[in-house]
Amino acid sequence: MNRKKPAYRAFILLLAIALLGGCSLFGDEKDKTKGWSADKFYSKASKAMADGDYTSAIKYYELLEARYPFGPQARQAQLDVAYAYYKSGDPDSAIAAADRFIQLNPDNPHAAYAYYLKGIANFNRTLGFLERFMPTDTSQRDPRASLASFKDFSELVRKYPDSEYAEDATKRLLYLRNNLARHEIHVANYYMRRGAYVAAAERGDYVVKHYQKTPAVRDALTIMATAYDRLGLTDLADDARRVLALNAKSGALINDANASGGKSWGQRIWNFLGLDR
Repeated sequence: MNRKKPAYRAFILLLAIALLGGCSLFGDEKDKTKGWSADKFYSKASKAMADGDYTSAIKYYELLEARYPFGPQARQAQLDVAYAYYKSGDPDSAIAAADRFIQLNPDNPHAAYAYYLKGIANFNRTLGFLERFMPTDTSQRDPRASLASFKDFSELVRKYPDSEYAEDATKRLLYLRNNLARHEIHVANYYMRRGAYVAAAERGDYVVKHYQKTPAVRDALTIMATAYDRLGLTDLADDARRVLALNAKSGALINDANASGGKSWGQRIWNFLGLDR
């Protein structure tokens, strides 16, 4: 037994040396950026972005900020890495990076872009494969991403109304607002089909109060009138019809591009098959 111990110890020693040597080699490989200037990091990251190598770009941006945290390149890297994450298909990291830039640079004029990037990342969460290539109704999807995108674009327009991103953000806000109102109508119709008339009327009322000047108001008032009829609340039903008639007469109601007459053949087939449900 005693004779085997020296050999065992020698083996352990050789193994430790081999492991240390391996770690050293691995460390040398990882540390190939040692001595790089901030400009070189940024140049490498920019080239990786141009080549579509977002993984490398993210690594270079993050190393740049770690090595040179107080330089102008680091501030730009904080913003660029958010875009790199977005392009790599990682919206959560893109939004986190944009939030970090806003928190660290609240008075920086480029914060407008950070808000815009957050809005776009959330906006595109609602557009999966089917939504991009098939005539689906995105208002029937979970509204959380739309609500987050609406908040991001609203902040952008409120804080930076003169920025180059404000016009596009305003257009997207209009789309999102209509979409969110339409989502409430889908929920109200769901309640109507199941005889939950109080819940349906409440959803309709919510649309009328919070989504005025959207195409969904017409349907909201119609649902309220029908739901109140089913509940035997004649006065409330008549009030809903009266408001609907007055708005129709004054031209206040907005036509819905998704109304049956305005749908394409593909959209009508899609809805007939119920593929959004």
